[in-house]
Amino acid sequence: MKFVDQVRISVKAGDGGNGAVAFRREKFVERGGPSGGDGGNGGSVVLVADPQLTTLLDYRYQQHHRAKSGQHGMGSDRSGATAEDLVLKVPLGTVVTDVSGTQLCDLSSPGQRCVVAKGGHGGLGNMNFATSTRQTPRFAQEGTLGEERQLVLELKLLADVGLVGFPNAGKSTLISRVSRARPKIAAYPFTTLVPNLGMVAYKNGRSFVMADIPGLIEGASAGAGVGDQFLRHIERCRILIHLVDLAAEDPDRSPVKDFQTIKRELANYSPALARKPQIVAANKIDLPLARKRYPRFAQAMKRRGQKVMPISAATGEGLPTLLDATAEALFRLRGAIGKSPAAPAPVEPSA
Repeated sequence: MKFVDQVRISVKAGDGGNGAVAFRREKFVERGGPSGGDGGNGGSVVLVADPQLTTLLDYRYQQHHRAKSGQHGMGSDRSGATAEDLVLKVPLGTVVTDVSGTQLCDLSSPGQRCVVAKGGHGGLGNMNFATSTRQTPRFAQEGTLGEERQLVLELKLLADVGLVGFPNAGKSTLISRVSRARPKIAAYPFTTLVPNLGMVAYKNGRSFVMADIPGLIEGASAGAGVGDQFLRHIERCRILIHLVDLAAEDPDRSPVKDFQTIKRELANYSPALARKPQIVAANKIDLPLARKRYPRFAQAMKRRGQKVMPISAATGEGLPTLLDATAEALFRLRGAIGKSPAAPAPVEPSA
């Protein structure tokens, strides 16, 4: 399935139905008086977070969404029917903003709802305007118009752990080893073009979600490469695993330089992102060149106060220790595991 993480749509709530102007015309009912009913309310447009969805692809092809209008009032004191709300399902982690950049809601919990366009109110029929001095009102109230908005839907994946690093650092191999995710793996850069999510089953029934983000390069925060399109997806991650390729043969690169480059790109994109807890994993330790480079790299990281964990995503060497450290840091941050948050109340954007 094609991954789409940002779309622009227009929504229009239903208009309220008009009130009716009517009078009783019944046999044996003298001067029956006004009997025009009220108009029904228009349907609102509501976004609902659905954990079964993973992409905004549907909204790329259907960008205009309109709720039905309320029915007009009728005679004999009959009110028009209220229209049903138009419910649009979006993936968990969808942030909704209007075209001015004002955030309306952040749908991060299953079933969370956000009214993005309110339906119009139905108008009052003429039976509501009868008084002792105005017994035959020949007017009624029109329904109000439903709200209309231009919205930007932006998907930010919900994951506990985010994998960052240069292209071909081994992120896809790592997530395929520790979860059931099966991303495309090949010996050339930018193999991963979309984020991949995997559920890591840890000890004692505990688990956490890991996200493999497309590789970053120098200048990614300013638009270089493909990873800059997906930096938003690691903003929600609680911790990051920074994968460093110890066996890269590019003469212009070194493990220390790669580490500093990625850290700088994270800071340029978002200072808060750069401050997230990081676990540095020195990958491809099974290769002779990597083993030769590891002591010097580990010493350089130690001077920066950063512990390094040697691993091989290909052979599995060091992965149990990495998962232990990751789980310990993660569970310490998020507290008890397996507790579901209370269902959030519906959210309505401020006017």
